[in-house]
Amino acid sequence: MPKAIVVNMSGAKVGEVELSEAVFGIEPNEAVVHEVVKNHLANCRQGTQSALTRAEVSGGGIKPWRQKGTGRARQGSTRAPQWTHGGIVFAPKPRSYRYALNKKVRRLALKSALSAKAAEGNVIVVDDLNVAEIKTKTVAAFLKAVEAGKALLVTPEVNMNVVKSARNIPGVETAPARLINVYDILNAKQLIIDKAALAVIEEVFA
Repeated sequence: MPKAIVVNMSGAKVGEVELSEAVFGIEPNEAVVHEVVKNHLANCRQGTQSALTRAEVSGGGIKPWRQKGTGRARQGSTRAPQWTHGGIVFAPKPRSYRYALNKKVRRLALKSALSAKAAEGNVIVVDDLNVAEIKTKTVAAFLKAVEAGKALLVTPEVNMNVVKSARNIPGVETAPARLINVYDILNAKQLIIDKAALAVIEEVFA
C-alpha cells in the first residue's frame, strides 16, 4: 500500500499516512492520461481566431483589366487570395474546440496521475494546510521547509487565505479537492494535500 509523509506547517515530519490503493496505487495508464491532457488543453482554447475571406475584404468590386488582349493573366478582382490585400483562403473563424470524454476515462486518468505522483514519492500530506492571515511569506516559508518547487496545494474546500497567499509564488497553484485535474497534477512537481482533503479525494474518486 502506498504511503506518504505527514508534515505540519513548519515543515517538520509528524508521521506517515497510508494512501488508498484504489486511488494512489493503480498502474498508470499513459495513453488515457495523454488523451485527458489533450482534452483539457483543447477545452482551454479561446477559439477567437478570425480572418477575412475574399467576400469580406472591402474593395475589389471592379475587374482590374479586360479579360483578353493584355498579355496578362485574367483577373476578376483585386481582392482574390493571390493579390496583396486580398482575402484569405479558407479563413479561420471563431469556433469552439471543446469536446467531451467519458467520465470513466477522466477518472482513470486522474487516478493514474495521482498514482504516478505517489510512486515518485512526490505526495506530501499536511496535517492542517491553513494560514491565519493572507501572507505570501508564510506559504513560501512552508514550501521551502518541505523543499517543494512547482507545487499543487490541495485544500478540502476553497480556502481564500491559502489561495491569496500562494497565488504570487511562481509555479504554485491551489485547488479544492473535488476540482483537481490531471493537467495541474502533472504540471506540478509536488502534490501537497491537506489531510482533510486527502479524505475527500479518497472518498470521491475511489
